[in-house]
Amino acid sequence: MKHARFFWQGGIHEGTVDAGGRLRDEAGREVSTTDIAWLPPLVPHTVYGLALNYSDHAKELQLEVPKDPVLFIKAPNTFIGHGAPVVYPSGVAYMHYEVELAVVIGKTGRNIKREHAMEYVSGFTIANDVTVRDFVGNLYRPPIKAKGFDTFGPMGPWLIDKEDIDDPHQLTLRTYVNDELRQEGNSRDLIFTIDYLIEYISSFTTLYPNDMIWTGTPKGVSHVYPGDVMRLEIEGIGVLENRVVAEQ
Repeated sequence: MKHARFFWQGGIHEGTVDAGGRLRDEAGREVSTTDIAWLPPLVPHTVYGLALNYSDHAKELQLEVPKDPVLFIKAPNTFIGHGAPVVYPSGVAYMHYEVELAVVIGKTGRNIKREHAMEYVSGFTIANDVTVRDFVGNLYRPPIKAKGFDTFGPMGPWLIDKEDIDDPHQLTLRTYVNDELRQEGNSRDLIFTIDYLIEYISSFTTLYPNDMIWTGTPKGVSHVYPGDVMRLEIEGIGVLENRVVAEQ
């Protein structure tokens, strides 16, 4: 099932898509997607980001493939929904998109074993880990400033139930900028798989419902500018689209 959060008629609503493809709110009322403002499909608890989780992306950045997951935290000020503008900070030389499969945790767990890891997943969505390359340097340092600007975490538009994705390690990811294909990869090429990441993260911290793991991006990052439209697609999940606007 597809789940969404949106602002409509003066309030925040949670909706689902019915068998006919119509969006309905929590009271069952049909809602036109042209009349809403999309919000992130969930309110995240903690978001764990992955740097360099595709070997081709590490190669394009001329960095070594890590032996262990390279983690960082994505802050709440970054989260926006489908259709919301991404602000291009003034004075920045190079800003880019990163299409990522985002995993949503559904129940509390600590020291989770790989063979049970997927039991703790509730669903999946699309995330855009927007990054300013000016400040990254060595990615083994926490890229807090590079990835922490306001609006640098679009996600959505849908949260897809785990049961509706046959194999999360066989999904095509694409990014288009102004309808030009810039990035393409497949989740089968993840260096550290979802089950491995759940085991690894839960070995040192408790995972809670609505925690998220943004699993990294494949090669193909490129500069975007104010006025550009970023369209991210993941097979079986949908399309996340956001326009870049200049900081005022």
